[in-house]
Amino acid sequence: MNSSQIRHVGLYGGAFDPPHRTHVKLAEAAIEQLQLDVLHVVPTGFAWHKQQRLSSAEHRLAMCQLAFAGLYRALVDPRELARTGPTYTIETLQELRLLYPQAQLYLVIGEDQARALPTWHRIDEVTQAAIICVAQRAGIHAGSASEGDPGPVMPGLRYLQMLASRLSATEIRTLAAHGNPVSHLVLEPVARYIEQHHLYQSER
Repeated sequence: MNSSQIRHVGLYGGAFDPPHRTHVKLAEAAIEQLQLDVLHVVPTGFAWHKQQRLSSAEHRLAMCQLAFAGLYRALVDPRELARTGPTYTIETLQELRLLYPQAQLYLVIGEDQARALPTWHRIDEVTQAAIICVAQRAGIHAGSASEGDPGPVMPGLRYLQMLASRLSATEIRTLAAHGNPVSHLVLEPVARYIEQHHLYQSER
């Protein structure tokens, strides 16, 4: 399928430090529920909005390639890693628009990212460039408040249904830093990569 035939394109960005099982499940849900022709999985470059220092671009890209390798229609895209300075979602959406001029673009994000949407760089342009799709825990009414969640953050969001998960990359890094197994939280190839490259050991 060439780019002119592609009608539904997703963008799923994140630090992916490391990419874990919930990341993969969200990608699966997006591809199925949005009927995507392709989902660009984009590890962020310089994460200006994150306090912790990220693992190297090389490691995060390699782990993403391992994590999403078995997911049909997912494409690990290194474009943000190649940029210098802060990276912004609107710039990536604009690049995808040039690549897929006829397609509807979807921005796929988690609930934690959704709560921060009002603070995003050029958020008005983001909402015009793509339909924003948020992972919604199963059993929670779309856009409703839940424990620890103040409620809807923006109008016009679309919701993806997923099973509840509290899995976090922070938890995985902490476990790995203390030599604990993480293969129940990340796919086995990613767990082997973390162990082989001694990732997160400096966080002890």
